[in-house]
Formats: sequence, C-alpha cells, structure tokens
Amino acid sequence: MAATITNFHPFSLFSETDLCFPFNPTKLNFTRTSFITSPLSYPAIINHAHNQNNPPFSSSSKPKIKKTGVLDSPMKTQKLNLEVSPHRAVAAVRLMRIEFGGAFADLLNERGKGSGNNEMEYVERTLGFRTRDLEERDLRLVTDIVGGAIRWRKYLDYLILSLCHDEGSFRSMEPLLLQILRIGFYEILKREMPPYAVVDENVNLAKFALRPGAGNMVNGILRKLVSLKDKDSLPVPKLDGNDRAQARALATTHSHPVVPHEPSLHLDDFVRIRRGMQSVIQNGFLKEGLCSVQDESAGLAVSVLDPQPDDCIIDCCAAPGGKTLFMASRLNGRGMISAVDINKGRLRILEETAKLQSVDSVINCIHADLRSFADSNKLKFDKVLLDAPCSGLGVLSKRPDLRWNRKLEDMEELKSLQDELLDAACKLVKPGGVLVYSTCSIDPEENEDREFQIDPVHRYVPSDFSTEQGFFRSCPVKHSMDGAFAARLIQSQ
Repeated sequence: MAATITNFHPFSLFSETDLCFPFNPTKLNFTRTSFITSPLSYPAIINHAHNQNNPPFSSSSKPKIKKTGVLDSPMKTQKLNLEVSPHRAVAAVRLMRIEFGGAFADLLNERGKGSGNNEMEYVERTLGFRTRDLEERDLRLVTDIVGGAIRWRKYLDYLILSLCHDEGSFRSMEPLLLQILRIGFYEILKREMPPYAVVDENVNLAKFALRPGAGNMVNGILRKLVSLKDKDSLPVPKLDGNDRAQARALATTHSHPVVPHEPSLHLDDFVRIRRGMQSVIQNGFLKEGLCSVQDESAGLAVSVLDPQPDDCIIDCCAAPGGKTLFMASRLNGRGMISAVDINKGRLRILEETAKLQSVDSVINCIHADLRSFADSNKLKFDKVLLDAPCSGLGVLSKRPDLRWNRKLEDMEELKSLQDELLDAACKLVKPGGVLVYSTCSIDPEENEDREFQIDPVHRYVPSDFSTEQGFFRSCPVKHSMDGAFAARLIQSQ
C-alpha cells in the first residue's frame, strides 16, 4: 500500500538512516510495504529489563513471571500508601503499559473498565503498593499527563538525555524511572505546575516504587531542569547543518514521530514506509488530509498519462480518488480534472479528501454513468484516464477474498463492461489528445490482448515497466508492488 503526503512539514517524518525530506512543504507519496504489530508482552518486557539489572519494581515486591509470560497475582495485598500521589502512580503505570504492552492511551479511561479498583490492581502489581482509589479529578489528571507525556515524548527524552551525566546513563535507565522523569518534565514544562510540588511528588513516587537512590536521581535531574527553565537556558536542538540535520532537530523540538522510510526506486515523489505507518495514522496525518494511501503501481499509471499544468483531464471511473488526487498534485493549481463516477457515496469521499488536501479547486466531481455522460457531453479533453473496473487479479495480496469470489461468468461481464467504457472514453478525447486505459489486473484478456493503436510508454515510465509491445505492466513478484497494466492511446487528428 502507498501513501501520498501533501503540504506536509518535512521534518515530521525521518529516520536516522533514511533519506530526510527537503525543507520546503512538498508532495510526497509513501508506499507501505510492511507494518509491524507484534510488540513483546508487557510482562516479557519487564522480565527482560529485570534480567538487565534494570528492575522497574521495588526489591520487596517483584512479581513472579510464569513461563507463559503472565504475571502471578500478588500473594497478599500490600500496605496502602497514602504518601504517593495516586494520579501520578497510575499515570506511570499506564505509560509503562502503553510503551511495553501495546495498550492505547485511552484504554483505561472509563471507570469500571480499568479505573478505580481495577486500576489499583495494576498499580499494586507494578509498584508493589496501593494508593487511594481514583476520583474524577484524578482521572482527568491521569488522562492529561499520559496524553501529554506521549505527545511530547521525543522532546522530553531529549531533555532528559541532555541533563543526564552521559548517554549511557539514559540508555540504561530503568523503564519505570524514565516514565517518572517524563511525568515530571511534562508537568514542569507543559502544565506549568509549581516546580516544588512536582519535584517532591515525583521523588516520593520513585523512592517508594523503586528505592531511595532512584528518588535522589529524580530530585537532582528535576531540580536541574527547574534551574535551567528559570534561567531560560534549556537545551535546544541545533538548527544547523544540512536539511537532514535540521529535520532531525525540528522533529525533536516539536516531538514529531520518527518514521523510517526510503525513496521509491521508480517515482521521485514517492517514498516507502516499511514500518511506522501506525505513527502516520495515529498522529492524524490521514484524517487531516496530509496523507493518502496509494500503491506505486497506481502512481506509475498516472505517469503514463503524464498530467501537466493547464491540462484539461477527465478521470472516467474516479472514486474513491487515489489517481485523481495524485494527478491534481501534478497540476500545481492550474488546469482542471473532471472526476466521473457512478457511485455517489464513493464520489463523496473523493470530494471530502480533495478539500482536505487543498486540491478541490482543480477537481470537479460528476455523479454519472460514463456511458450516458459521454453521449451527452460536448466537451473534449486533452487527457482521459479510464481506470476500468476489472478482476483485481493484480491486487490479490491485498484482496485475498478475490481468490474465491471471482467466477468465470464475472470475468466475461467485466470484459464486456470494459469494452463499453472504453468506447465511451474514446468519445471524450479531443483530436491529438491522449487516452490511458489502465487496470489493476494481470489478465491478458483484460489488457494487452485487446486491439490497441498505442503510443509506447517508454518515455513516461522506467524501462523495467515497458513491455515489448509498448504497454506499461507492473508485476507483484518482480517489482514488489501491485500488478497493474496501462496502455497509452493517441486520438487521430
């Protein structure tokens, strides 16, 4: 799958080893080739930390780990601890569960579903003691602290690292101690709470949950933070060097997620995301219209059409609009795309996405059957894209249901429909104009076995995708993308 970034600040996505974006807002495409969703279980992570001499529990209350990786229930209820702030204790435990257990930040917000007594069970199992039960005010504070610590984690970690004696101290820090420091830094820097109260409460939490020495460390680091903040001399990532270094600094300052990526081998304005797509989704980039998901094969089909500023284009089967939006990004605000589709609901999705991506000024959505539209429409177009309904045999990796749901009679109906749509699309091309017929199928009967008078595609796509007959073809096995086909046709003068 691929994603298209539009008008997106380039420092938001980068990795230590991969290409960084140029500094100007740009239009990029992301190809998601894999998505890792297999975090270790929370108990397994805790056990690993303990084996590395980094116990997140107090020495008197380490829970036993069964071979199955499940925490044993405590042998008996620990003493109630009223000296520790309950909302901070719960926030620290939630942050541990989120980071090491794959939990979501709002998983425990509702009373009776992880709050109250159930929440205290997690606190007791993790910290070795109970606090008083949470009240409504406590729950609101927990939500704010957990959400804020997650939102600003990259920046908070940069400051914590800067205030540690050395990088090794930060890298080997006990997981629970790091969560407590994140809470303290967030409260001082972002919640503007009285520093003395933040220091005292988080020192208490570290002492009781870990050991007195941990409390002393929290005390020293938080007091150093307060001193630097008062002097307006907090460490600041250096905005110098090349674009990559500047992107890294800005991503730290604004706490944007790190998304490892690599340039597409075939399209200059595409990059591949091998892991980290979840960060793109969770940070709202899709919802805000900053990204759209698209395979490289779809982008290459658009390259065959070669949209240019001032072109008058029609996308004959447009919805939900991946190719339409990519074409619109190529127009740079000049020209027009008529997006025709018979499905009103899917067309509405295209309209909404076009507004989000700020390309609605060059897209005119038309709800119509292409066959009747072509008969009644008098306007002719410079370029016509017919991405025809097809068997989908090129996208079986994403649509495994098609393996079992396609029938022979379906194929015959599809080919008949493709013929009708192709005849209709031909009526819309002005003399000397271009028609591109494309599918996401690898079936020759839907593609090159048709009779075409073609314009060879080798000028528009890499030679690896140009067949001897002059068609565009992508192969899932050979090119690591969806299988697709496109033929470029020229209307006679």
